[in-house]
Amino acid sequence: MLNRIDHGASTDRPGLLIAHGLYGSARNWGVIARRLSDRRRVSVVDMRNHGASPWFDTHSYEDMAADLAEVITDLGGPLDVLGHSMGGKAAMVLALTRPDLVNRLIVADVAPVAYGHSQIQYVEAMQAVDLARVERRSDAGAQLLERVDDPALVPFFLQALDVKQKRWMLNLDTLAREMPKILGFPGISGVYEGKCLFLTGARSRYVTPEHRPRIKALFPRAQFAKIPGAGHWLHAEKPREFEAAVREWLDRSG
Repeated sequence: MLNRIDHGASTDRPGLLIAHGLYGSARNWGVIARRLSDRRRVSVVDMRNHGASPWFDTHSYEDMAADLAEVITDLGGPLDVLGHSMGGKAAMVLALTRPDLVNRLIVADVAPVAYGHSQIQYVEAMQAVDLARVERRSDAGAQLLERVDDPALVPFFLQALDVKQKRWMLNLDTLAREMPKILGFPGISGVYEGKCLFLTGARSRYVTPEHRPRIKALFPRAQFAKIPGAGHWLHAEKPREFEAAVREWLDRSG
């Protein structure tokens, strides 16, 4: 079972399950989850091969969807499900294959398509850190800055470092090997008929108008909204606006 962090108590409103993106963790979503838990129970998971969740040799979206299904069943679902990036793809596969477990779906800045870019350079950057020379987080940060093209990502990666144990809380070997699956999207014939919001960053190119026919084919009730000034990491860049958009849609669509 995936590790999860629960916020708030059960209410008459549906609970919300949050699935983070690649290299993330449940802790990354703590502030937003706590704020949203004022009206409903909010549970955030560490995805497989991330955080305190089990490590596996595989990292397909079918695997991740099955992991989420197990958590929702344990929580007595169905639940509303919110997923960002990799977590958004996993949430989409869950909704398409187990619609009985998904009350409503929020997909944050990702489409049900294969992407041509790669994330392997960040795995390699973390693998290259000499953990024997790391006594504090800043030691690893200095090494990452030599290899990471976007310095703003370094603090995010460092959240996955266990300095005391001198280890990454990421199964980097599996993530590297399974990167083609992470960047892709499985061929699924199902359709999710439930309510669905695709929430994107206005500056992001992860969801474009060209993706809308594919989205509508799989999610015919999909609605679309953008957060001004935000890129792909919209929940971190504009947390208040992201929270407000999620809250407003959940309240309105309920």
